[in-house]
Amino acid sequence: MQSSATSIDQYISDLPEERKAAIIKLRKTIAENLPAGFEEGMLYGMPGFYVPFSLYPNGYHCDTTKPLGFISYAAQKNFYSVYNMGLYSDSKLMEWFVAEYPKHSSKKLDMGKSCIRFKKETDIPYELIGQLSSKMSPEKWIEIYESILLKSKSKSK
Repeated sequence: MQSSATSIDQYISDLPEERKAAIIKLRKTIAENLPAGFEEGMLYGMPGFYVPFSLYPNGYHCDTTKPLGFISYAAQKNFYSVYNMGLYSDSKLMEWFVAEYPKHSSKKLDMGKSCIRFKKETDIPYELIGQLSSKMSPEKWIEIYESILLKSKSKSK
């Protein structure tokens, strides 16, 4: 569910009261742990962090008017979510996260390719999300992203 909010503050303001605290805490946890260089804003209807055009002028290859997204978070209808493109793109990071998760939560890991879902605010392992957020710089994300694009282009030829 994408929001039509144009700012993170508006996104949070539009949430039901009982959903705001978790999103505020996710925002703070991610912001405090991300390496320098990412910028914060709304992208694809969710708050998050992306590589600014000043670091990566090419932007996202599917829509070059948008910056290269990296991590987003949201309060969906039935769960909270964190989207980390590093998990989808770096198998070692994924292996680390899957191995670490049980140390931080008694709940079963519920995730897709880059989406981690939590049913309740109390299910969110904020410390682990902070650690995950710290693991990749904008420069490393650009390097991985471009290597994936090159592989994709060579396969399509």
